[in-house]
Amino acid sequence: MTLSARNNLLRGGIIFAALSLLLAAAGGYFAFSAFPEAAGAAGLRSQGVLQHFAAKLAEPSAYVPFWTIIGLVAYSLISIILIYYFFENTQSPEILFFAFFIISLSFEFTRILLPLKRVIPFPSMYLITASRILLFGRYFGLLSLFAAGVYAAGLNIRKQQYIFLVVIAASLYIALNLPVDSLVWDSSFMLKSGYNTMFSIAGAGILIITMLTFFISAHTRGSGSYITIGIGVFLALAGRDILLCSDNWITPLPGLFLLGLGTWFTCTRLHREYLWL
Repeated sequence: MTLSARNNLLRGGIIFAALSLLLAAAGGYFAFSAFPEAAGAAGLRSQGVLQHFAAKLAEPSAYVPFWTIIGLVAYSLISIILIYYFFENTQSPEILFFAFFIISLSFEFTRILLPLKRVIPFPSMYLITASRILLFGRYFGLLSLFAAGVYAAGLNIRKQQYIFLVVIAASLYIALNLPVDSLVWDSSFMLKSGYNTMFSIAGAGILIITMLTFFISAHTRGSGSYITIGIGVFLALAGRDILLCSDNWITPLPGLFLLGLGTWFTCTRLHREYLWL
């Protein structure tokens, strides 16, 4: 993939993140009064490692999911703009797929539809569609990080467009085939989907393999930067997962801190690694 084509994808990501932020803000404005009702009807408490401990200390708040959605989409927009600015003339195959991970955070705006349905009645089919779009975004982000690790391990840079299509196809396949229940949702406004345990284990496995590929790259390339990049990827994904599950005021700040720290580690080290190439 040429530098020009990659930059066009980043520009498209900026536009998508900006539109997502606008839709999230507009949806939140109209549905703000319905958040307590939607939260009260949640049949499940959201899951997560930190969330598991925080749930014992704090009750869920109806407005925490809304502010984490706004925070994630705004973070996506700001981060992708900075990535475009600093990497506009720097060829780095890993940064493209890390940028896709950042862009995937913008898909969280679809969670606004659940409380919005309390204000503007619409068929449940739209909720299911929004949930599948959300699932696509989450798996697209996870698989993009895996692809970044594969490139760090030495995959031919000319195959970027094919890997991009494979990541999209795999994410679509998962999102379209997972069963979704439009009548049950958790306290983060995520509809209940099937096979959560299986995909959680698979996600953890993908994360471990991705980190290992960066650590192996540090050895094969003789660059310690890839160790920091691997740690950064882990922190960014951990922060994202904390924010995705947040339903109380304890978890958002730690999640945002880890996401920001991981993004900074990854981007600054990649920029330093490719700056003179």
